[in-house]
Amino acid sequence: MACFLIILITLCSALLNTISGAFIEESREAVAIKRDGKTTHLHFYFHDILSGKNPSAIKIAGPSQSTIFNFGNTMMIDDALTEGSALESKLVGRAQGFYALAAQNEIAMLMVMNFAFVEGEYKGSTLSILGRNPVGNDVREMPVVGGSGVFRQVHGYALAHTVLFDSNTGDATVEYNVYVSHFQPDASLARHGMKPGQHALFFVLFIYLFFVFGLNNSFTSKYV
Repeated sequence: MACFLIILITLCSALLNTISGAFIEESREAVAIKRDGKTTHLHFYFHDILSGKNPSAIKIAGPSQSTIFNFGNTMMIDDALTEGSALESKLVGRAQGFYALAAQNEIAMLMVMNFAFVEGEYKGSTLSILGRNPVGNDVREMPVVGGSGVFRQVHGYALAHTVLFDSNTGDATVEYNVYVSHFQPDASLARHGMKPGQHALFFVLFIYLFFVFGLNNSFTSKYV
């Protein structure tokens, strides 16, 4: 009996090592492969306000006594993202981060910002932008480098087009079209009641109980 238990424990240990090793790795690989891709197009307006008592963009670094377009100037932003081109239209999110004048011979900005959405199905989710914005061009393309929430593991690009610029104040309204691809876990993999490895654990427990009770019954019938 003792010898049998030692053999059974050894087999269980080997099986558990297999479960925690190759089996789980294969399950994770299956989850990574079996995903449903989704492409989303977002359209909104970005309002960069430097004027007034409550600007949404303020200078945090750069040469003193310079205009906003001088090389090195850096602006921290918390700009409204709206459904329409008017600042008073429905708020859908905020652009939070900074931009800096990163070129000496042209007006080109380094954009580092998150689009934090506050409305609709994307509420609580974010998109991260990191790229070059040559504002003299009619349409500028910048990469979407990441996201959170609905946009976890996202990749894509943003197209920016200036629709309004006030040269006296520096205020600007920019139209954004953002195209992103993101993934959702295959729902069929989540329908099963047990997590990977649990089936094998129950199998080990079943074998253990079967042999223990089987041996006990055999012993009892032999000597009683």
